[in-house]
Amino acid sequence: MFDVEKIRQDFAMIRNNPDLIYFDNGATTYKPDSVIQAVNDYYSFYNSNVLRGEYTTAVKADQAYNNTRKVISKLINSDIYEVSFLGNITACLNQIAFGLSRNYLKKGDKVLLSYGEHASNLLPWYRLQKDIGIEIEYIPLDIQGNIDIEKFEKLFDQNIRLVSIAYVGNVLGNIQPIKKICEITHKNNALLVVDAAQAIGHLKIDVKDLDVDFLCFSAHKMLGPDGVGVLYGKYELLKDMEPLLLGGGMNARFDKDGNVIYKEGPERFEAGTPNIEGVIGLAKASEYLMDVGLENIHEYEIELKRYMIEKMSKLDNVKIYNPDNISSTVSFNINDIFAQDVATYLSTKNIAVRSGNHCAKILHNLIGTDQSIRASLYLYNTKEEIDYFVDIVGKTTLVDTIDVFL
Repeated sequence: MFDVEKIRQDFAMIRNNPDLIYFDNGATTYKPDSVIQAVNDYYSFYNSNVLRGEYTTAVKADQAYNNTRKVISKLINSDIYEVSFLGNITACLNQIAFGLSRNYLKKGDKVLLSYGEHASNLLPWYRLQKDIGIEIEYIPLDIQGNIDIEKFEKLFDQNIRLVSIAYVGNVLGNIQPIKKICEITHKNNALLVVDAAQAIGHLKIDVKDLDVDFLCFSAHKMLGPDGVGVLYGKYELLKDMEPLLLGGGMNARFDKDGNVIYKEGPERFEAGTPNIEGVIGLAKASEYLMDVGLENIHEYEIELKRYMIEKMSKLDNVKIYNPDNISSTVSFNINDIFAQDVATYLSTKNIAVRSGNHCAKILHNLIGTDQSIRASLYLYNTKEEIDYFVDIVGKTTLVDTIDVFL
């Protein structure tokens, strides 16, 4: 049984801010005590660099750091040598784009994206469009951001070399049928890159079952520390992909004449000293999620989402953009009030939401608005919080939002 009250006791942010309703989990999540303790233990008992020393504390740091690869490989069902740690998912997606531009993509090759993508999954491809002449095409979506599989399949021709999409949309919360998308992509001899930032920690992900070529996510969106991104890639692709950053830790040997041999495996993409404490904390976050159960988390989020939609649908001052999507995100606007003004007003009622375009600056081509309010739920949120939130939203007027600034 999913016990949300027991779960809430594991989070210092909830204990220390009992009146705050935190509905901005799509931006970053709270950290359970086990994650905070792991980071503190590293700094308190074995603070050393990793993969560089032979003394006792350095060896302990190595063990804790490398253990995270094992934990992540269990979380997503990958092989250990297919998991690399970078600074965030943005760094991971840039590594893939620019790495593949050296030995896979060339002028005239096509990349398929969608209007619902985050800037991190658009801007690198835009640069390659200018730098090397790749071509970008957009995948047809319905009004709530879901891919039309039949139309998707008809897009393919011999020039399409890669598809890069989000597993779960960060604005509309649309969950894409990644396994089917991967089958179609591979049937057409192309690669599939998956942005799993909004999926990890919410859905059970099995990269071997999905058969994706690359998958990336950030620790801070799944109960882990800031500053850690995970890059999964099939080993045969990783071993040939050019690293974006060069320096210590990622090379096996170099000489005075400029001859360099890169390491194989995950270290190939981990130049310089990593975010050691963040990686160690990520292991604890992953273990926490697996202990609770990703299936249990997803079921609870569906329950919360449906409850919120049922309540909000009765309000006559609200437009909801994704009522039918089953992820934990609700995107909406209050009629005739600017989204940021609403978010500022809600903050005075101890409600934290996100407003703006959510780094999805071309999504307005799909939903007809450039600004929206996003309430993103997670495993520690409750129906009681939703009741309070909906009550406040239903009473919010233009005068209320103006008064905040007076």
